[in-house]
This record gives sequence, structure tokens and C-alpha cells, in this order.
Amino acid sequence: MSDASKSDYPDIILCPGGPMLLRGDHVVQDENGNDHQTTRPVSAVCRCGKSQIKPWCDGTHKFLRKQQPPTD
Repeated sequence: MSDASKSDYPDIILCPGGPMLLRGDHVVQDENGNDHQTTRPVSAVCRCGKSQIKPWCDGTHKFLRKQQPPTD
């Protein structure tokens, strides 16, 4: 690892067209009000609303992009 400390990196990263990445310990509340503790160093939270494992991302957003018609 470089000289940069962990605090030099953001805790939350929004991936364009993809999930929200959370670094570190967080609690995510789903649409039903249930709390989910992160268990990995980096966790991906669904932002497209189509994941089958909400609140976590399952990669469905990649399929949705392919289904959208080109915007020329």
C-alpha cells in the first residue's frame, strides 16, 4: 500500500450507471426499514432498484443498460 492512509479515500463512491460502493463499516436500511450491516471491506449497494438481493447490488444494472435503446 502507498503512503496514503485509508482516511485519504472516500467512504462512499457513486459508480456511474452502477452501484454505490461503501468502504468500511456501515448500516444500510432497505425499503422496508430493515437494517443490514456491511460485512466486507467494500460493499456495493443497488441504485437501479432491480437487484434480487437488495439492498446489495447483484449486477442487474449491467443487463438493464444493454436493454435500453441507443439515444442518437
